[in-house]
Amino acid sequence: MSIHQVGERVRVAVIGIGWWSNVLAAAAGRGLNVEIAGCFTRSKDKRSAFAAEFGGRAFERYEAVLADPGIEAIINTTPNHVHRETTEAAAQAGKHVFLDKPIANTVADGLALTQACADAGVVLALGYQRRREPQFRWIREEIAQGRFGRMVQAEGNISRDRVGQFEEGHWRYTAQGMPGGVMLQIGLHYVDVIEMLLGPVAEVCGMASQLVLPGDNPDVGTLLMRHESGAISSLSTSYASAAEHYVMNVYGKEMSAFYDLHAGFRYVRRNEKGAREIGFDAVDTIAGELDEWAAAVRGHGEPEVGGLLATRSLAVVLAGVRSVREKRTVAVAGMMAETG
Repeated sequence: MSIHQVGERVRVAVIGIGWWSNVLAAAAGRGLNVEIAGCFTRSKDKRSAFAAEFGGRAFERYEAVLADPGIEAIINTTPNHVHRETTEAAAQAGKHVFLDKPIANTVADGLALTQACADAGVVLALGYQRRREPQFRWIREEIAQGRFGRMVQAEGNISRDRVGQFEEGHWRYTAQGMPGGVMLQIGLHYVDVIEMLLGPVAEVCGMASQLVLPGDNPDVGTLLMRHESGAISSLSTSYASAAEHYVMNVYGKEMSAFYDLHAGFRYVRRNEKGAREIGFDAVDTIAGELDEWAAAVRGHGEPEVGGLLATRSLAVVLAGVRSVREKRTVAVAGMMAETG
């Protein structure tokens, strides 16, 4: 989807200042529809530094952000366990919300904050930029045109090296702050991509280990998933690999496609010899999702990933986490029904 400027930029405040908030603010500056007008975090030094780099007012309290009529929306990069609290407060104040994934640490919180935004009439969007990468858009379009035939399988791998970069005690690396560890932190992106291409996951079997990093959370994990269509997919995730690496292989009865961060993109068709390579132009996926959200705030369309879709992908990963713990296959529908 091509995003165009849709009038006056949406004035936003960023809350929960950290490295990812800086990534989002920089992307907003490259886009067309978002203006950074403020920020808040409890650390005075962090919010002052953020305001100096990206502009806007450094608020001393979140309540002041919500009370300011000049702030139309928030970009929420707070820790997962306070996503519900901070988003519900924003919704009650009439502020639209762009929320970093995962939507929450529990399905119940994801559904509750989604409903709060719907009840308040504010636009909620979730940050799932991987699905916007051009190779996955190309595959999705080819599937929609019927060129893949029946979808039968997918294999994904998303790996990063966190040795030497580990922040002991940081919420992102604790079982309480990020249930499932690497499977939720980065694996969630490719769960979303796989569901976009093969349809909803029905059940999950997971396996995980803690091998390299300290702490109490898995640094390697694999999800084996059966989709409602009957197709099978697998996703391996790692924080203990030698380098950053991404792979996505997608198989249809008539056509298959193979993406590798280091080797590029290829596809093959039934009864044709050899694979064909395709190169794609770079796409600013993060600026695009922010602009799409801001366009929706201005009444143009809807965000591609809203609260319900984001809660469903969360439920898939949490089903995998439960599978690891209970050593059994877990139905996603059962996870989605856990609202207490």
